[in-house]
Amino acid sequence: MVSRPRSPPASPAPPESKRRKTVSEPDQSTRHFHPGLLDESSVASLNAQYAASQPYKHAVIPKLFSDELLKSVKNEILDNVSFTEKETDIYKVHQTGDLASLSYLTPEQQALFPSLLKLREALYSPEFRSFLRGVTGCGPLSGRKQDMSVNSYKKGCHLLNHDDVIGTRRVSYILYMPLPLDQPWKPEWGGALELYPITTLADGSLEPECKPVKVIPPSWNQFIFFEIQPGRSFHSVEEVVVDEADSQRQRLSISGWFHRPQEGEEGYDENDIPKEKSSLQQLSTSSNTPLQPYPSDAESPPSPEILALNEDDKTFLSQFLNPTYLNPRAIEILAAKFLEESSVQLHMFLLDSLASELESGIKSLDDKANQAHRTTSIPSHDYGSDEPGWELAGPPHRLRYYQATDELARQQGAAGIIHRLRTELLPSPAFRSWLAAVTSLVPLAYTIAARRFRPGLDYTLASAVEGETRLDLKLTEKGGNRCYMAPHEGEDDPEVYKSSGSKPKKGQSKSEHSKSTADPKGKGKAKADPEEDEDMSEDEDDDGTLLTVQPGFNRLVIALRDAGVLKFVKYVSAAAPGSRWDVFGEWEAGMLEADDESGEEDV
Repeated sequence: MVSRPRSPPASPAPPESKRRKTVSEPDQSTRHFHPGLLDESSVASLNAQYAASQPYKHAVIPKLFSDELLKSVKNEILDNVSFTEKETDIYKVHQTGDLASLSYLTPEQQALFPSLLKLREALYSPEFRSFLRGVTGCGPLSGRKQDMSVNSYKKGCHLLNHDDVIGTRRVSYILYMPLPLDQPWKPEWGGALELYPITTLADGSLEPECKPVKVIPPSWNQFIFFEIQPGRSFHSVEEVVVDEADSQRQRLSISGWFHRPQEGEEGYDENDIPKEKSSLQQLSTSSNTPLQPYPSDAESPPSPEILALNEDDKTFLSQFLNPTYLNPRAIEILAAKFLEESSVQLHMFLLDSLASELESGIKSLDDKANQAHRTTSIPSHDYGSDEPGWELAGPPHRLRYYQATDELARQQGAAGIIHRLRTELLPSPAFRSWLAAVTSLVPLAYTIAARRFRPGLDYTLASAVEGETRLDLKLTEKGGNRCYMAPHEGEDDPEVYKSSGSKPKKGQSKSEHSKSTADPKGKGKAKADPEEDEDMSEDEDDDGTLLTVQPGFNRLVIALRDAGVLKFVKYVSAAAPGSRWDVFGEWEAGMLEADDESGEEDV
């Protein structure tokens, strides 16, 4: 069974006496900004632009600092700062540690970063914080709490939809330094900031729409900022699709947040904390999907006799399943494996004839979509929108993909097969009996969906079911990883990038650690399945990954998931030649228990 590992103890904060400060005089801090930026006329102009901006208020400053300072900052970062590649359900990025830690360095170490320290002090200076308040109209900002890091987005890196709401954050910002300097960043290389409009639901709550309406490509010395608004400030970073090549292309940036004043600072208000849930908190709360009970259970509760796989069941299932998986001995082996590991994978699950038609059909659908909506490496958000029988599912701070509708019943070929799998095979009493035989559990209620995850666009973020165990089933037609993770601990956030292997080993230098950090693509591969291959694996490393299922055509995966365990389908990279297709089912499952008095078995 997929379960959660113990959480490591939190590291204590270093004592105040060990901190070192580097503070510049006000005139020294502000002189590094682009000429005229902090003038009253500039503030008034930016304030007007900010007020009129859509889909929510934001500002774009073409040049923030002097080029001389920013070039020096870039050199100090590339020469002296280590990056760690990190990857989870919501991002893939190369990142440094928090630049607030520069204050903890020795004078000799700080001497390596004179320009970076000047930039940091300028950003959090009283003058610049006053400038931000003048543009945004926001409340007071802390000068003490400095929250920033350097991020490098190389090919394949991305950040999915979230709202930045957490703790005392008030203003979010990004300062771009895309490389190389001698070649402007092209929009077709990806890495753009995407801003999403908001829909108001019937209950008055807000959620982002599935497609962004504002896309801002990065450019050198560009500074983007916005006041963080619960339920409104949803944004993402488009995948970078360009190779580094000889010019070391990368979307380099310094990003972070301005916080509300901390205790002891002017303007501090202990009640000035957002009450709305952040996008991460919404994911971490229960996401129970309504399940459909089996109609027959209303008349007679399930029993071993009713659930026994009979000849009529096998006749029905033989229209879909590889006959190997209807063999009693094969079912016994699968049941023993599932009992031991709480998960099992079945290769070549469907009949060869169905699988062959399905494989060629979905390839044709992808070829059609590629031709219509993929003029560059990054597909258009309209990719797949012209196929009847599919609708876009969201909201994108939880998930985004196309899901099949009943209109698919009128389609032929692959679409028709997918419809039959979703509406005939998986909900059938016969498949229920087969599933009971393989898992030794009683399927009680279910939900089933056929899904298309488009390259460069779609995913599900980690979510959990609270209070009950679920039986997950996934028939993969093509592509995409599925992962199970232990729950988030503490107040983690999508843009506070964390992963196992991100801390140097004892006695290891920063440069040695940077070179030795494990590739996150290998997460979850520590223990390969001895009876299958490395397509399913379990891992309880520091990143919390419990089980990873690798992609494969015509494979059925069944897994028992504990309450609270997170699951997600990894974002499908723009490098994928086509979509990830699957039919996914989720069952509430019970166990048959013997009645001590009557000898009968009840659920």
